[in-house]
Amino acid sequence: MGTTLTPEFWRQFAVLLVIATAATVVVGAALDAVVLRMRAHRTPRRPTATPVVRIHRPTRGTPVHH
Repeated sequence: MGTTLTPEFWRQFAVLLVIATAATVVVGAALDAVVLRMRAHRTPRRPTATPVVRIHRPTRGTPVHH
């Protein structure tokens, strides 16, 4: 015994499909935000890069030429 798919069925199907798609996008974005927040709290912050100044000092026994 076959049934025909009425226009009301397709209307409800379309509404439910849009709701499910929107819910999937919202839940995915919320989970991404939670994971990023957890990673930000877990990893220690690196100190800011400061320039390293090296001064060349001759070792003992090395003649210095001026």
